[in-house]
Amino acid sequence: MEPDRHDDQLRVSDREREEVVELLGKATAEGRLTLDEYSERAGAAHAAQTRGELARLTTDLPDAPERSPVRHTGALAAAPEKMLAVFGDDVRKGAWSVPELIEARAVFGDCRIELHETHLPGPATRIDAEAIFGNVTVVVPEGTDVRLTGTAVFGNKKSKLTGPVLPGAPLVEVHCRAIFGDVTVRPPRKRWW
Repeated sequence: MEPDRHDDQLRVSDREREEVVELLGKATAEGRLTLDEYSERAGAAHAAQTRGELARLTTDLPDAPERSPVRHTGALAAAPEKMLAVFGDDVRKGAWSVPELIEARAVFGDCRIELHETHLPGPATRIDAEAIFGNVTVVVPEGTDVRLTGTAVFGNKKSKLTGPVLPGAPLVEVHCRAIFGDVTVRPPRKRWW
């Protein structure tokens, strides 16, 4: 067998850099890295030129777990939508393709998931929301069956829906973990024009 080219010689793409930054953000949200460590490593990831440089930034972190969500029928579901807001915003709105699983992480940032202008894919949509010194907001039409579970430590988890659940309404399961942050489910704002 011919030896592979050494990782220090292989140039990286912007996509590879962003994947490492996403992994670093997830590690920060899990408490594996401090914000200073995240900032330093994310800057180094953006400046990296080879795969070896990128690999050294994550050698002390566990690999990102591969999830294979399963539908109730046993068939493989589409890949989850991953949202990550670290010192910034990540927004999904309009008529977008909603998967059965959305993973939203906000660390000193805001994730906003608008579901009121789109079609939900099946009988249930699950949102795993994690807010650490940040906010995750889920916007659904009144009458949606929302089940909000999880924990809030020095933060809030709340639903601002006021109407009854409509017969045959889609189910949105929001499982949250809020630490000095907020996870909120609310209806769309009314327009006055």
